[in-house]
Amino acid sequence: METGFTKWIIVITVVMCCLLELIDTSIVNVALTQMMGNLSATQQEVTWVIASYGIANVIVIPMTGFLAEQFGRKNYYLVSVVIFTLASIACGQSTNIWELVAFRFIQGIGGGALMATSQAILVDTFPPKQLPLGQALFGMGVIIGPTIGPTLGGYIVDNYDWPWIFYVNVPVGILASIFTMLFIRDPERIKNAIPRPLSQIDWAGIFLLILGVGSLQLVLEQGETEDWFESAYINSFAVLAAIGIIGFVWRELTARQPIVDLRILGRSRNLAVGAVLSFVLGFGMFASVFIFPIFTQRILGFSAAQTGYILLPGALASGMMMPVIGKMLQAGVPQKYMIPVGFLIFFVFTFWMARIISPTAGESDFFWPLMVRGLGMGLIFLPITTMSLAGLSGKDAGQAAGLTGMIRQLGGSFGVAIVGTYLERSIAQNRIGPLANISLYDTDTVQRIQAFTQNFMSRGFPLEQARQQAYAALEGILMKQVSIITYSQVFTMIGLFFVVCLPLVLFIKRARRGEAIDLNAAH
Repeated sequence: METGFTKWIIVITVVMCCLLELIDTSIVNVALTQMMGNLSATQQEVTWVIASYGIANVIVIPMTGFLAEQFGRKNYYLVSVVIFTLASIACGQSTNIWELVAFRFIQGIGGGALMATSQAILVDTFPPKQLPLGQALFGMGVIIGPTIGPTLGGYIVDNYDWPWIFYVNVPVGILASIFTMLFIRDPERIKNAIPRPLSQIDWAGIFLLILGVGSLQLVLEQGETEDWFESAYINSFAVLAAIGIIGFVWRELTARQPIVDLRILGRSRNLAVGAVLSFVLGFGMFASVFIFPIFTQRILGFSAAQTGYILLPGALASGMMMPVIGKMLQAGVPQKYMIPVGFLIFFVFTFWMARIISPTAGESDFFWPLMVRGLGMGLIFLPITTMSLAGLSGKDAGQAAGLTGMIRQLGGSFGVAIVGTYLERSIAQNRIGPLANISLYDTDTVQRIQAFTQNFMSRGFPLEQARQQAYAALEGILMKQVSIITYSQVFTMIGLFFVVCLPLVLFIKRARRGEAIDLNAAH
């Protein structure tokens, strides 16, 4: 355990690294248009800038426990920070889209290690009684990172150029590298560990993990762009994902020294439940951050930076809640009671959003719903994390941290993919109902078209062109109303998903008071 100045330097270092990793999952979203213009890329090509990072992340995260054991956690963490920093520089220097995609993949390899390893370092840094506080600090980065990404990205894009969304990582990465070398130490268990010989490494497990999880992430990231299963390309990777995941599960359950020990799910009921709840958490966290900026920018005409500023207070509120929730856990409040409260609060957020979104909604209308979201996320994340790892020790806890991190990331990918697909397809479907009420035989419709036509003619348009503009204006009003209906349905759908998953908390086994302390032997 560390104390005093060293302890807080370590905390600052790992929370910064965790924030960097998660900010980079969403910061590029607001810069895609600039990248398309500067790098002469199509919309389909530029989506790979996001996809390549996510694929690398989801492959590396579950292997962090093994890699830390094999190479030493301090060495692995330091190398990961350096890789992330150098790849960030290379991303900013890219001269074509495929260079950028390749460097984003390398950045994702470095970044994937930062989250799970940061959690392990914090666990070792805090004494048993302060363990919930350490987890709370880690949770601040996980919750705030994806939300603050659009804010920071929007500001950079509006005031500078897109390479700066990568260059901002560099000073933090250099500082984190120096602090890692000076202050972070390996626990005795890892110091004394003998690395596995190359012949004993689970190479088959590594290959199947890359094949299965990597292919699944690719399908989720690129499915909507490729029209899902209408594409032979997506069908091929879906088959590879199924083969890889089934083979990976079989291999990890039967191998003597698996790369990811799935058998711990059978040894810990709370971990198994926590893994499912982590998926639900990732689904809601990433889907809600994904859908809100689309609504505000497409329907309300907000800028990327303006949208980011709206999201910021709720993210900060969630971060500030983490130490409070950590104190509650430390005082003995059971996770089994906190998680359903968080789920219900998040449902209130989605229900509220579904009711208030309208063409006239302003920034102030979203303040309190997003604050409620922040409160709900805080009450979900930290209890799930501590409940999942409680009672595990040694390699088991390291494996569990990587496993739940991967599942949370996949939950986010599923959430974004499902919500994006539903949004695009339901807008077309929802258009059919109101369209039946618009007819040239309908008096109100005719009067509206005439009013629009007169308006355009008063601006100097000839009659025929003014009439075409009137039809286009009417179509725009229709699509705006249909879109609002669809966005409302999306928020309701996300909320109902949380309500449906509420009964899972009944399977949580209340941890004995001593079990949480075992976590300190984990890393």
